[in-house]
Amino acid sequence: MERLVEGDAVLGLLGFYDELDNRCGQPNGSIRDAVQPVGEPDEMGLVAYLDTGHALIDVMEGGRDVITGSAHRHSAGCSSLVSDGSWLWRQDFPHYVETHHVSLSGAFIEHVRSLNYQMPTIIVAQFAPHYDETMPLVGWASAVPWRSTVTTLVPEPRAVTSKTQFEAMMLAQQRNRPHGSWSRPRKPRRT
Repeated sequence: MERLVEGDAVLGLLGFYDELDNRCGQPNGSIRDAVQPVGEPDEMGLVAYLDTGHALIDVMEGGRDVITGSAHRHSAGCSSLVSDGSWLWRQDFPHYVETHHVSLSGAFIEHVRSLNYQMPTIIVAQFAPHYDETMPLVGWASAVPWRSTVTTLVPEPRAVTSKTQFEAMMLAQQRNRPHGSWSRPRKPRRT
């Protein structure tokens, strides 16, 4: 979904693919159609921007990469919702950008580049109506628990594990596992 103009009632949507939800007809279609052999020349900057978005709704769940089936650095809380005030995406969207080079909206790329890859502060009173209009499009109610207590969402530095760090950690865990079966040995049957 392309972000139209600044006065739109809805936020631009990124990463809401059919395979990531149990409802078909998601705003961004099939992720398989979005996979590309290479990403944008500044893909690392775009991924870093996506990683530092404002967390709006934290979802306690685990998920795997829908293409490879493997765990990834955003597996925990993968469908949590994140925004920069103009765009809304799932927390695991940066994984799909950096791993599978999924296509990004040209308007989003221009938006991020115009901000010099820096996450903006969100004025909640200006953002809330757009959020309310957008949430039903992704299957969520528009409740904003932080709206009554917060007037601005200020970017905070996040210690996000990079893909390389995550993969090294997973490899180290595999090496440190004891060899053999993880199941309990069965008692012999009596005959």
